Amino acid sequence: MSLKLKIENLHVRVGETPILKGVNLEIAQGEIHALMGPNGSGKSTLAYALMGHPKYEITEGTISIDGTNINDLDPCERARLGMFLAFQYPVTIPGVKVADFLRLAVSNVRHPERKEGESLISMREFRTELRETMKQLNMDAEFARRYLNDGFSGGEKKRMEILQLAMLKPKFALLDETDSGLDSDAVRVVSEGLAKLSGPEMGVLIITHHERLLEYNKPDFTHVMLAGKIVETGDASLAHELHAHGYAEVRKRHPEEAAQEEEQQQEATV
Repeated sequence: MSLKLKIENLHVRVGETPILKGVNLEIAQGEIHALMGPNGSGKSTLAYALMGHPKYEITEGTISIDGTNINDLDPCERARLGMFLAFQYPVTIPGVKVADFLRLAVSNVRHPERKEGESLISMREFRTELRETMKQLNMDAEFARRYLNDGFSGGEKKRMEILQLAMLKPKFALLDETDSGLDSDAVRVVSEGLAKLSGPEMGVLIITHHERLLEYNKPDFTHVMLAGKIVETGDASLAHELHAHGYAEVRKRHPEEAAQEEEQQQEATV
């Protein structure tokens, strides 16, 4: 039976500012969900809150995996339970090679009981798997010898996120605007990479402004966020509608949330 990531009545604030105001969402392994919405609607806040970023405080509601509440778990514990976040702006870590970073991350996720200083997975096993995975993703082996995101182009940083996803094999993958800032060719490469990894063992939440990332990863469900709430849910055709016509019609159908959005924008400019 597939696991479920369940979000119930989630309220999140940053400092004293409430961002999420009652989000409800359920993602099962094997499903692809797209989350779309205007800038400032709370999409990235949801991703960071799900992953346990300390800046994002849960004030009400629950996040659970297969019925187990994870609200109080730190990001490392959530990763060991099978959660993964691909960042919109991946961090650069000079001096740490991609292969070394991945070996440590894979060891910790696959062996949750592992303590700091204990043995990592065997080098031979890791090298073989890394080599095969990079070949599957059409990545040059030299990539693994570089320092993590140091001097990487935007497309290379996003491909690095997909490589992490492939090696960690999470139960739930959250992709926070992975297509942001990429040209069409880079988006295609990242999209195809994600499509190769999707399957019955992984639930996916793709946060995006655009339809490009969904071309190779057709969503089973598309959700629209406005003013910190999910106001509509549909299938892949809803993503196409939003891409073609924007959010004007959504705002008309949800005047209360549209008014809250306008109020937030006015406060931000004061």
